[in-house]
Amino acid sequence: MKTSKIFLMSAMVLSAFGLQSCLDYDTPSDEFQKETTIVTPPTISTGKADSINYNVEITEKMYQNAYKRLRSQLGTALTGIYSIRGGKEGGKPEAHAYQFQFCLGPDNYVQYSCVPHSDFPYSNAELKSTYHLSKGFNGGPGGGFSSCKTCIAPILNNGDLDSIPELKAAYLLLYNYAAIENADMFGPMPYNDFKKNRDESPFTYDDVRTIYYSAKANIDSCVAAFKHFQKRPEWYKTKVVKNIFINRLPLLKNADLYEAEGLQPWIEFANSLKLRMAIHLAKVEPQTAKEWAEAAVRDGVISQTSHEFALYASVLGFDHPIVQISEWGDSRLGASFCSMLESLDHPYVKYLFKKNTEAIEKTGNKGSAPKTTPAESVIVGMRDGTVPGIGQSAGTNSYISFSKLDNQYMNSHFPPCYFMKLSEVCFLRAEGALRGWNMGGSAQQFYEEGIRYAFLEDRDMEDIKYKDMLEDYMNVTKAKDYTYVDPTGETPDMPSVTKIPVKWDNSLDNEKKLEMIITQKYIASYPYSYESWVDLRRTGYPRLFPVLNPEDGDGSLTMGDNAEYCSGLNIIRRLPWFTDDPQTKEDLNATGLPALGGPDQQATRLWWDVDAPNF
Repeated sequence: MKTSKIFLMSAMVLSAFGLQSCLDYDTPSDEFQKETTIVTPPTISTGKADSINYNVEITEKMYQNAYKRLRSQLGTALTGIYSIRGGKEGGKPEAHAYQFQFCLGPDNYVQYSCVPHSDFPYSNAELKSTYHLSKGFNGGPGGGFSSCKTCIAPILNNGDLDSIPELKAAYLLLYNYAAIENADMFGPMPYNDFKKNRDESPFTYDDVRTIYYSAKANIDSCVAAFKHFQKRPEWYKTKVVKNIFINRLPLLKNADLYEAEGLQPWIEFANSLKLRMAIHLAKVEPQTAKEWAEAAVRDGVISQTSHEFALYASVLGFDHPIVQISEWGDSRLGASFCSMLESLDHPYVKYLFKKNTEAIEKTGNKGSAPKTTPAESVIVGMRDGTVPGIGQSAGTNSYISFSKLDNQYMNSHFPPCYFMKLSEVCFLRAEGALRGWNMGGSAQQFYEEGIRYAFLEDRDMEDIKYKDMLEDYMNVTKAKDYTYVDPTGETPDMPSVTKIPVKWDNSLDNEKKLEMIITQKYIASYPYSYESWVDLRRTGYPRLFPVLNPEDGDGSLTMGDNAEYCSGLNIIRRLPWFTDDPQTKEDLNATGLPALGGPDQQATRLWWDVDAPNF
């Protein structure tokens, strides 16, 4: 049995400073190889990142000189882009870094999956339960932003980038994309100091509201720059697309789109991020949320699969990291997710996950499981908060036999690592329409469209099983009765908490319709857990099983199985900061905690996480 080796970085580095090294990841273009001119090293400045002078006249000489001087930083910036979805040391997404960012934390918090063993010999860390606050793993979810800002902030503040303003807009947009993800997990951070390329303390922590408003202003500037690109001369557009956007920003699957549409897909990506942010604000600042959302839709959001932004495994040549992580025995299906899929008769439960690989003996005295559950007999997940076993062998740890992904199917269908998926945009618009905002259509229209494009397989693959089962799924009018049974007998039977239909029902009230929208968005987002965790905190949906052993955290979480379903105080609402660095502690005390507005605990709500009704 292969033992995973966790990609370790200091939690202080990840959640506070983010000083992860960036290796050059660069292939010279043919154009550059023809040049023999000695290039002067770039002059790095600070405080220039927010300024995009997209109206500046650019000559071929200006462009050529800027491109030469920026060349090495273009490679470094690509490292930062890859790192947002688990890239490591200049490479594309891979299992070690992805596991540290997603599988050991947020994937568990939203109950997509559970870690089935407590021991990690190569990391010198332990995970007593999926809610255990492990200092060795807590900073992992910040790894993507950490590397992104370290690799992208220097080029954002390089004066040469002003000669290619559309590229500056792309990097500024990606910096903000990663920053919003990070703020939604940890809360305040030195957003503006990092963006200005400040590299030494003291750092000033910006509150989450400031980060959101600054990011929104940046997004609007980026969109303006992308729009102006169409007015550029043909020589400029050709060089920028060929030399930079296709090779250095590999987030669109079909590069031919640039010839036909210019930077329109980037405009839609930016507006889709603004729409995501607007939905987050729906309870804390409803009027602002409405204004941002309607403006984003009016200006154009992603509305076709060819405009989805992702790192495409089929194009870039990598396997989705969760495949290897599953093979290691480090991730197993979550019981809540399993129960939801079973209750709704979802296609995934029929082909995406495998039945228990080995016979499972009942060792506990809870629930109705038989003495022995035969191998290959049930799709079964782990309860979130379960005390896992030791080791990655099914012979000594029964949880290793629980359901895992069908990795053969996954490897043959190349699921992308999405940044923005069409189905998410559809569900965002569905929620906006439900709230009475002008989203360009009805809640039902966008809800149904979201389900149609929810599958995780690469869009261009044939024999996608989801599509074969889609029509039957969309006509499910009533959730099935389903009871989760733990084959080990270590946790009690748990009736499904999913009671909603799949088929849209206009007779339902808005609360039920919202639950339907968020439930389907949750399924469509799998395995991307960051946004699903935001939805769970801000709306209470989807309904999930109560968390076991929440006391394994920092002591601020309570309730567990005393709740009807996962809500309120029994879920992690933010990741605390961990640091042993004296200067960082000073910064946190001086500006971090005041910006947070509460104790540095898992139960402290972030700015948009308002304890109030959804409507």
